[in-house]
Amino acid sequence: MQNYPGKGFEGVSKLDCLQRIETLIDEASVDAIDKARVLLDEFNGRSETLAQAIHDFLLDLMTLVFVVETTRERFHNPARRFGAYEIDQ
Repeated sequence: MQNYPGKGFEGVSKLDCLQRIETLIDEASVDAIDKARVLLDEFNGRSETLAQAIHDFLLDLMTLVFVVETTRERFHNPARRFGAYEIDQ
């Protein structure tokens, strides 16, 4: 049985963990950050380099979520106008 983000993380393989992280990037939500932290805890304590990479990744994910959340409304109107323009052409 596979565990997908939001359904628990027991028995997650390393490759499966990385695939789920990729899914969480696409999700780009505050909940995704928490899920990513849980998944990445499996790699915690392996090396200083890995710890820094995990820290950098989580910071980048938090930045992505912030940008998505703060610009979502401002993005919809220009996208709708562009879509309407493309339909008219």
